[in-house]
Amino acid sequence: MGKKITVTVIKADVGGCVGHSSVHSALIEKAQGMLKGSSLLIDSYVAHVGDDINLIMTHELGRNNGEIHQLAWDTFVACTEIAKKLKLYGAGQDLLADAFSGNIKGLGPGVAEMEFEERKSEPIIIFMADKTEPGAWNLPLYKIFADPFNTAGLVIDPSMHDGFIFEVRDLIENTRVNFSAPEEIYDMLVFIGAPGRYCIKRVFHKKTGEIAAVSSTQRLNLMAGRYVGKDDPVCIVRCQSGMPAVGEVLEPFTKPHLVSGWMRGSHSGPLMPVSMQQATPSRFDGPPRVVALGFQLAEGKLIGPQDFFADPAFDQARQMANEIASYMRSLGPFEPHRLHLDEMEYTTMPQVLKKLKDRFEKLR
Repeated sequence: MGKKITVTVIKADVGGCVGHSSVHSALIEKAQGMLKGSSLLIDSYVAHVGDDINLIMTHELGRNNGEIHQLAWDTFVACTEIAKKLKLYGAGQDLLADAFSGNIKGLGPGVAEMEFEERKSEPIIIFMADKTEPGAWNLPLYKIFADPFNTAGLVIDPSMHDGFIFEVRDLIENTRVNFSAPEEIYDMLVFIGAPGRYCIKRVFHKKTGEIAAVSSTQRLNLMAGRYVGKDDPVCIVRCQSGMPAVGEVLEPFTKPHLVSGWMRGSHSGPLMPVSMQQATPSRFDGPPRVVALGFQLAEGKLIGPQDFFADPAFDQARQMANEIASYMRSLGPFEPHRLHLDEMEYTTMPQVLKKLKDRFEKLR
């Protein structure tokens, strides 16, 4: 057994510039300096998507390590101080606690971590989204690991032919259930087709038990009990050698699917694949964006990144996303552009209902 490497991605919105569109360079520089100065890490990379800072870290301390989570928390707190001085919008909005308490989960930031022994070649892709929620990964992860029309390896690669195990979380009841694909696909789709509640947390190789993918499933509204912004999730996917190829992992994003979030976290819109440079959502604070950064891992070192969605092959997907965005916007405050009522409980909806409750008359 060789040594195991942990890849940890932790994200937070600690202040947008301007509005919700981007991250100020001073915050990025602060985060980079704090991670590079830490003896806990093998390597690190700081990315940004919309108004979110994404800390990508490699180390040998395992998942849920208190020191790693403390480092991320301290980094976000330091960035928040700068955000407050610059009067950035929503400074510290994802930090729901006044102090760190041993594990960053439940405190606001989104977390995705996986621990594994590096293979002879270890390509990984880190997906980072803005203006949406964890369920946004359900459809892409299903296509990547269960749909033979997307992933040819499920049919023609003997090392993948047996399929994958999906761990699905119920974010309301805080429970989980495993589904085996392909034989339990129909059962699984009953749940993951409702991404506001059920999210794919992890995917495992059925034959080897190896971790293949992991997502962040933190729901800010559920933690805070009020609307504090969407969750802007992250996802890590391993590629090649018994896992889906890089191109198979990217393929689902050629057809933008509708996700919840966008303006005020209360609208449905297309998930647009963009380069990190284009991850500055502005139209109606959107539409929602996704960035894909590829790295080769070498003894924990992050070789890269390759900014995959900078490829002009995704130009048509962006055009399609803009067309879908225009159609959805034409619906204004009507569903399905505006989210359905049970997703609106953290907006003005309850206040309006309370104000008008005495005006509702019983029909005889």
